[in-house]
Amino acid sequence: MTFTEKIKTPFFWKNTLKVSILFFILLIIFGLLFNSFSSILKFDIEAVKMRNFSEGKWKNFLFSKGVIALLYGIFITAKNMK
Repeated sequence: MTFTEKIKTPFFWKNTLKVSILFFILLIIFGLLFNSFSSILKFDIEAVKMRNFSEGKWKNFLFSKGVIALLYGIFITAKNMK
């Protein structure tokens, strides 16, 4: 089955969504740990919020991880579908 045939099936998009959501959550967790590890260990939620989400930073933070997660989900689902 070719890639264009795969993307026309609802099964493909259902599995892509499952993989993408899980990977999106993991990317957010690792991104927060990478950017604000010391603040997280101190339970300083305000510092985490200021570093990652204030002044419109949340748009870039979530959008980039969403795009990466969607592309990863499409790749993995296409690779594993027969």
